[in-house]
Amino acid sequence: MDYLTYSEKLNYLLEMIEKGRLLSLKQASEKFECSKRTIKRMIKVLRDKGYRINYCKKTGKYFIEN
Repeated sequence: MDYLTYSEKLNYLLEMIEKGRLLSLKQASEKFECSKRTIKRMIKVLRDKGYRINYCKKTGKYFIEN
């Protein structure tokens, strides 16, 4: 995957998290045609960029902490 594609996927993943549409890692991995581990690494990259992304076990969703 080239840098532009990866960057676009990161932006889309961030948008999904912001809008509460990331229901599971499996859902995102199927959409992006990659593994769940890759999605976890992408979330880590977003966290490293300063986004405060958390996971709620109760609802099973990722969200951005204000």
